[in-house]
Amino acid sequence: MSDRIVNWAGNVTFDAKRLHRPSSVAEIRDLVAGAPKVHALGTAHSFNRIADSPGDLVSVAGLPRLMDIDSAGRTVTASAGLRYGELAPYLHENGFALHNLGSLPHLSIAGACATGTHGSGERNGGLATAVSGLELVAAGGEQVKLDRTSELFPAAVVGLGAFGVATSVTLDLQPTFEVEQHVYDGLPFDAFREHFAEVMGAGYSVSAFTAWAGTLTIWLKRRVDGPPAPAGRWLGATPADGPRHPVPGMPASNCTEQLGVPGPWHERLPHFQLEFTPSSGEELQSEYFVARRDAVDALVALDGIRDRIAPVLQISEIRTIAADDLWLSPAYGRDSVAFHFTWVKDTAAVTPVLAAIEERLAPFAARPHWGKVFVMAPDLLAERYERLRDFATLARRHDPAGVFRNDMLDGLASMDW
Repeated sequence: MSDRIVNWAGNVTFDAKRLHRPSSVAEIRDLVAGAPKVHALGTAHSFNRIADSPGDLVSVAGLPRLMDIDSAGRTVTASAGLRYGELAPYLHENGFALHNLGSLPHLSIAGACATGTHGSGERNGGLATAVSGLELVAAGGEQVKLDRTSELFPAAVVGLGAFGVATSVTLDLQPTFEVEQHVYDGLPFDAFREHFAEVMGAGYSVSAFTAWAGTLTIWLKRRVDGPPAPAGRWLGATPADGPRHPVPGMPASNCTEQLGVPGPWHERLPHFQLEFTPSSGEELQSEYFVARRDAVDALVALDGIRDRIAPVLQISEIRTIAADDLWLSPAYGRDSVAFHFTWVKDTAAVTPVLAAIEERLAPFAARPHWGKVFVMAPDLLAERYERLRDFATLARRHDPAGVFRNDMLDGLASMDW
């Protein structure tokens, strides 16, 4: 238990009165059955109150460690609180891989999926698209098992904690593979704009980092069994002469190995190593998703307010994500490009810039990341996430007393919970 519960960045002090760390599913069932309000908490890497509760919080990190591989079915069932960085080496040792990973291996599987965390790659769906099964403790304390044939499945996988406390997750696997990571410095903005498709399609997973100051740094992660990385000078960019950190001035020792050295997928797809804290937490984060077809126009629109973005920015990252059919996924129904912003930790200075970004991206029906800071009004959220009202209807049916709802979920209004 803790009297003061804060998120990873320290910008949110949770309203929850207690944080429980049960060691069994039976304890979670008893807790949920007896609590008027409860919500699951992952690794607390959200930057808003999506994981808060006016009652109790429950972490599943203390559940027995489960990593059960079905080799014939090419799936793994894992405890929901397990971090990706803990599961991935075990999969690799047994000849398997996940299709995608986020930039941080520190995130819990259930928490990352529940908020739509995504990784990168034009042909790669977000992390939640690997989910083929989900086990929840639902309202009333009953245990529910979902698979892709379940009515609840497309709503509950990126479910914002509204359907219960996840206890285990089953993920699709593929054969393990190796990746090289190449970094290119100084790509001119105009070259990026003109060759956007070429740059973002040049590797298995590609990230473009920019401070909105005229140039970009490209992190290109290529499968060793795939097309080669560009050699030498590329569209005006030059291969990095040493390892880099996404945020200039931060130690590159925290990052995964670069300079084209091949290694297992789980040691290259994330930007950061599990053994290191990726940064001090002195930051805020936002992210907006637009359709892939609008990427260049959205890029130009944001560049038009670079003078407002840059003063409160640490770094921005641009990534691609394949479309999926999960209702509250930011990539629902459309191949997407995500514009991510790591801000200085100053809410008052960042908030008006968020309003300006959302105004600039309005013509492209931008969707905000559920776990990061945004100022978008609830009626616009319900337009951008067109299954949001369907989501609310199912959540109300399966949790009529609103045990799992919190102030942020209630504030998604324009919906009759």
